[in-house]
Amino acid sequence: MDGHHDPTGMLETADAVRRSVVGLGRQLRLMRSAHGVSAAKLGLLRRLERTGGSMTASDLASLERLQPQSLTRLIADLDERGLIRRTQDQIDRRQFLIEITKDGHDLLARDADRQNAWLSQSMSKALTPSEREILRVAALLLEQLVEAGVEPPADDGVSQDLGIGRVHLPN
Repeated sequence: MDGHHDPTGMLETADAVRRSVVGLGRQLRLMRSAHGVSAAKLGLLRRLERTGGSMTASDLASLERLQPQSLTRLIADLDERGLIRRTQDQIDRRQFLIEITKDGHDLLARDADRQNAWLSQSMSKALTPSEREILRVAALLLEQLVEAGVEPPADDGVSQDLGIGRVHLPN
């Protein structure tokens, strides 16, 4: 990262956070149970679990930024596995409402338990109590970033003003 274009070091920090989050994500995927459910399908299940109710396919596609055709295939497989349930919308009978089933919740819980156990053990071995507390606070801050809902910049290869000066985003 070139400090000339990043006088506050924000881009350098962003790059370090991004690389570490990607690396951690890779490690956590390795800890995933051998259930054969893809990351995209797990993402849909997590979204349904977080909403706590049912959603239409179009709402789910919009939130997950998926094309309806892609979503149709994912939903069909999750339904076939019994991880979701589709019911006809009583208001708009052309639509179906999708909700996660107990089996879907259980699958997510097994994955989370396995990943949490690995992460907890790794943190206990590799980090001091103070470092673990810093990581706890960092996790809260990362969650704030996610919840802030800031839209990503356009991916058009032109310079963008990110509030820290003009930055050229390569194609």
